[in-house]
Amino acid sequence: MIQLTNIHKAFGKNKVLNGIHLTVEKGDVVAILGPSGSGKTTLLRCVNFLERPNEGEISIGDFKISGKHPSKQDILQLRKKTAMVFQHYNLFKHKTVLENVMEGLVIAQKQPKEEARRTSLEVLNKVGLSDKIDAYPSQLSGGQQQRVGIARALALNPEVILFDEPTSALDPELVGEVLSVIRKIADDGVTMIIVTHEVSFAREVSSHVVFMDGGVIVEQGEPEDVFVRPREERTRQFLKRVTPDWSYVI
Repeated sequence: MIQLTNIHKAFGKNKVLNGIHLTVEKGDVVAILGPSGSGKTTLLRCVNFLERPNEGEISIGDFKISGKHPSKQDILQLRKKTAMVFQHYNLFKHKTVLENVMEGLVIAQKQPKEEARRTSLEVLNKVGLSDKIDAYPSQLSGGQQQRVGIARALALNPEVILFDEPTSALDPELVGEVLSVIRKIADDGVTMIIVTHEVSFAREVSSHVVFMDGGVIVEQGEPEDVFVRPREERTRQFLKRVTPDWSYVI
């Protein structure tokens, strides 16, 4: 289980997160929605201390880390339990697909190269890229590059995978292939937190939906509750804006 308790984050005088409380159970797929500037990506980055919270606590299982007083060892331990899939892939351009996936296993986890290679080939097959292991990122489509990023995260066998708008940098015709891979991972029971603007995908794949605005969680619950029977007027306004044919049940 992952527990975020009273997470605050400010950049100078700009308060971005204002006391976030969130529980993610093992095997959950949590979709975080909200307008631009609502704090969704900052919250995701706080989960593995790419952004350090000013206040609050993050726990994964029995492990806990304080936003105010984290040790370097605590941060390292946290990052071993999480893996991030970025909007813009963040692949090493001078390394092949296979080398990109192996990198974290060899450098961060100190795995022998042969073991790292076996693991990497397995996850690349899972994301449909076993025929691209010797290709370089420049030789891949955006969708393929993002699938390499997903394979890299899977290879680390983290307790949770964090997706930061994984389809936002893709051409519309490539979005489907990435969402299909994420759907398969969800079916395998991998715990995921996904910041996304793909409302229909969030409704289909998630077990829990969080709607954020103004640095707070406005509403959260099961997909059908949030999308069909939202309690908050702000949630209704957002859904009506992003899905023109949307209607809700009273």
